[in-house]
Formats: sequence, structure tokens, C-alpha cells
Amino acid sequence: MDRMKRLVVLGVAMTVVGVMAGVRQADAQTKEARGTVTRIADATLSINAGTQELTFIVDSQTHLEVRSAAKKVQENQPGSPSPRVKDFFEVGQAVVIRYREASGRNHALDISRAGSAGSGGGSVSDPKKIAEGTVKSVTPSQLTIATDGRELMLKINPDTDVLARGASKATKAAGGNTPITTFVHAGDSVSVSYSDSAGTLTASEVRVRVANK
Repeated sequence: MDRMKRLVVLGVAMTVVGVMAGVRQADAQTKEARGTVTRIADATLSINAGTQELTFIVDSQTHLEVRSAAKKVQENQPGSPSPRVKDFFEVGQAVVIRYREASGRNHALDISRAGSAGSGGGSVSDPKKIAEGTVKSVTPSQLTIATDGRELMLKINPDTDVLARGASKATKAAGGNTPITTFVHAGDSVSVSYSDSAGTLTASEVRVRVANK
């Protein structure tokens, strides 16, 4: 948990064009894979996820969770080049990748280090519900996201993880040591993993992609 003190979230390209326009329901196309890196290049990364070998496209929409020390080393390179996935990850490293499947290709949304590849050398999870949009309002118990003229309301509970720049840990929102309102604000662009139980949407993870400054 304390490792969040050492993590920052980066886009692969430093220039961000435009903002997220409303919520995009990924649903069946969005998955999570855990495994070991087998190949890596500027624009792709491959992993062994149990019995599967998967290759992911890495671009300006991919967010990397990297140690702040590594970020500083990269920023001090001549010309301050835009960060590339191979600057922070390497073959043999265990990672977790959240990705979207489209037209037979896997587009990496988030890549983070993992303690291990897990049992069986890795796995691909069942599809998760993912919503991406702009925060309309937030309280310790509820997050509302604006989307195409409507609003998506998600319940926040003690098991909701919050990942954001400056977070002291993967925050347990309501009832935890630090409320979600400390790190998530109106106007922020966020990605939310959530479950749907009889029409009640409960956020399991909230990632701040672009903070409203």
C-alpha cells in the first residue's frame, strides 16, 4: 500500500490532445491480464499470461505506473524525450495490464508492476465494467461522472481503491484513513472500475487520469 508514495501515473506521450468526452462503457471489450514480460519495444509489449502469450499496443492513451525515481532519471535524459514503455519495464518483470480488445488487437490502457505473475504463471480476468469520464461531483460515499448529457452515479465504499498523483496509498475511500475527496475533485478525468448489482453501481477502483488544475 505504501508503495503509492513512490508511484506516479504517466501517459506514454507527454502531449495530451483533447480530453475524455463523457463515459465510455468498455464492458466486454475491457480485460485485465497478469503475467511476465517476454518482449518489449517502443510501441508494443508482450507478456506470458499463463498459457497465453499476449501482445499489447502502447500509445499516448496508455498510462504507466512507475517509480518516481525512474521518472526523474528518464526526465534527465538529453532532450527530455517522451517516456517510452521500455524505459520503465523490462523482460522478465511481472506486470498487470488493463486493456481493451478491439478489431483483434489489444490496446493497453494501464500497465503496472506486480509482485508476481500469480499462480500458473499468469491469467486473464473476466471482462470488467469500466467507465471513463469527467467528475461531476464527489462525496466520501458517492462519485458522479458526466457522460454524453447524462450522469453515472457510483457508490464509494471502504473497499474502493483510489489511485492518484500524491496519494499516500491506494486509498480506502469511505471509512478509510483518507476520504476519496482528498484526491478526486470535480472536473477530473477519471477511469472507474465498477460492479453492477441490481442496478446499484459500486466503484472498486478510481484512477485519476487528468487532474482538474
